[in-house]
Amino acid sequence: MSAELDGPYGPLIPLPELTPDGLRAAVAKIAPSKIPTLTQHLFEATTNAQQTSSIAPLRAFVHSWAVFVAIERHPALASRLHELERLIDAGEADPTEAIAEIRRIRDKAEAETGL
Repeated sequence: MSAELDGPYGPLIPLPELTPDGLRAAVAKIAPSKIPTLTQHLFEATTNAQQTSSIAPLRAFVHSWAVFVAIERHPALASRLHELERLIDAGEADPTEAIAEIRRIRDKAEAETGL
């Protein structure tokens, strides 16, 4: 991945605390339209955690939204990811390279969050 994907000004926001509240606040700033989805995911994760007596659903929630925030706080990187997803969805070309680049973007985001 090239440094140009970060843009000349760096991320829109600092990486938040990896807690439901920290992630919700970050999503509210960088992708407010996703708040209902985050809220529904948190509700489902909490319910599943209670039903299974396991924190695994909450960990999955934090992982998913931390990676989302790590990507979306870099507008050029997020734009590239969405472009790659559209290419794959269109089904007009071999998706191998696009899938590999998406994997690199997500791996970098996971590393940035410490996940």
